[in-house]
Amino acid sequence: KDIDSRNGYSLYVGIPFCPTTCLYCSFTSYPIGAWEKKVHLYLEALFKELDYVAEKMKGRTLDTVYFGGGTPTSLKAEELDALLTKIENTFDLSKVQEFTVEAGRPDSITEDKFKVLRAHNISRISINPQTLEDPVLQAIGRRHSAQDILDAYALAREVGFDSINMDLIAGLPRDSFEGFCRSLNGVLALEPENITVHTLALKKGSRLMEQGGALPSGEETARMLDYSLERLSGKGYLPYYLYRQKYMSGSLENVGWCLSGQESVYNIVMMEELQTILSLGAGGVSKRVLRETG
Repeated sequence: KDIDSRNGYSLYVGIPFCPTTCLYCSFTSYPIGAWEKKVHLYLEALFKELDYVAEKMKGRTLDTVYFGGGTPTSLKAEELDALLTKIENTFDLSKVQEFTVEAGRPDSITEDKFKVLRAHNISRISINPQTLEDPVLQAIGRRHSAQDILDAYALAREVGFDSINMDLIAGLPRDSFEGFCRSLNGVLALEPENITVHTLALKKGSRLMEQGGALPSGEETARMLDYSLERLSGKGYLPYYLYRQKYMSGSLENVGWCLSGQESVYNIVMMEELQTILSLGAGGVSKRVLRETG
């Protein structure tokens, strides 16, 4: 895939709402139930930002668009439709190579929302279980079951998505080596195009940092990562990006895996700092890349 590294840019759109806030999360994210009456005000402000950026970036190539958060699918179907319509009417999308929307939480997903995304030609989504162990889901503050994740994935395939990423986190509270292995094998059985294996990071501002929790040891988490390397490579997945954060269990890393040819362009652009990424919405951080000076 050929991005315009000199004259191109990417767009990150932040939606800072979730069904609930996970125990380990320190992102800008608020429970949608408490804030749904203010979402229209948030979108009004976001639309102004979109207008401003589109004006400033006229003449430059938009290569990728990424909706993150939070959980973008916390928005109602009609709100997603309005936001995607706004972007289509404001930006030249003719050269966009990849448009990703995180649909991370199954308790935010409906068939109507998926149909809106497909109607707007969204090419790539994330459905992020983090774990398929029900006790671990409860421990991290998720109000859904592992079965809900499987149902959301089946619905995504039924609606027609052919590029799906799924995240897992090694080292979650109440998880074990055996539990992580069951989760990974459960995700592998679904055959998503991308699987990202994160290591739990203890982040300032997260409830986990404040309250503590029964965490697997660094050694046990390292066994989880070793197992993921063996299983994913054995199933034909290729590692294509890696990064570390502060305070990660066992000083380990996060690794993005994909089937051949299914790399996320946005992730590569972000990690390799190939072009400017402009972030809109609450909690987004723009990255300006100046090719002339490096």
